[in-house]
Amino acid sequence: MPLTPGLVARKGGTIINIASIVGIAPELLNGVYGGTKAFVLAFSQSLNHELADKNVRIQVVVPGAISTEFWEIAGTLVEYLPGEIVMQAQDMVDAALAGLDQGELFTIPSLPEVTDWDAYQAARQKLMPNLSRHVPAERHRADHKAI
Repeated sequence: MPLTPGLVARKGGTIINIASIVGIAPELLNGVYGGTKAFVLAFSQSLNHELADKNVRIQVVVPGAISTEFWEIAGTLVEYLPGEIVMQAQDMVDAALAGLDQGELFTIPSLPEVTDWDAYQAARQKLMPNLSRHVPAERHRADHKAI
């Protein structure tokens, strides 16, 4: 049985997904990795919406560069990255668990001000009413006159 139906049947649980800052800023690495991590962000947000009334908590951790074997496997030694952008794995785990304790859906361990993320999310929400409409935006209409 897949995880989510089991948690729903047991009336609760927690799912923690690991994304990456490249899910938000895909231009930092390659397209496949950025696209995959963007999927994890969207999937987690969608799961959170779908399971909101099922007592299933969702968290998505959005780390930057973490000092792990990932870098060697990817062909770049972590030592070649600027030290100020590389977090130790244990620090990331501790921050993720602190975010979980605080009830965060999105935990970005290195982000100093949560208000920056809140502003990003507010801007995204502001777009929602205009993302699907019955007519094209004026600038995309055939009768639009460019100035």
